[in-house]
Amino acid sequence: MTLAAPMLHTARLRLRPFTDADADPLFALHSSTYVMRYWDSPPWTEPDRAERFISRCRKMADEGTGARVAIDRASDGAFVGWCGLTGWNPDYRSASLGYVLGEAMWGHGYATEAAHAVLTWAFDTLDLNRVQAETDTRNVASARVLEKIGFMREGTLREDCVVNGEVSDSWVFGLIKREWRPSAMP
Repeated sequence: MTLAAPMLHTARLRLRPFTDADADPLFALHSSTYVMRYWDSPPWTEPDRAERFISRCRKMADEGTGARVAIDRASDGAFVGWCGLTGWNPDYRSASLGYVLGEAMWGHGYATEAAHAVLTWAFDTLDLNRVQAETDTRNVASARVLEKIGFMREGTLREDCVVNGEVSDSWVFGLIKREWRPSAMP
């Protein structure tokens, strides 16, 4: 079963399938040491990683295991980052949410807005029952985004990531469909 990446619109954002033209801004995003400091893998050092990421997004959609979308600002088309679902399991009606935004896009509510749009699609179109998300315990801003859109912190994965020799913990968040408030966009 395939899972085509959706085209979604919010008041300020356009969420769309990745194109080959996204490789340069995607590489800039994932090669930033500062942006990726809480990620579960080191920053990219090779530009072809962006092309491979886009290819994996297409493969994931073809295999029906998830959907990632590029985020553009509606006012000027600027690349904001990406958001998506991975680990989609239609039998369990579950998936995991993830997102990465460029540093210049932080503090404007774009992550909250984009994640809210993806969750609306996930619960309404895919009929998911549960969406999970994880964030490094030091990434308080990401935890705040998840809590604003209704996620509950469910636990801590102790020392679950080791990136460049640095060990870190992650918080696990969950959102159940019956607790989802689609009209409660912050």
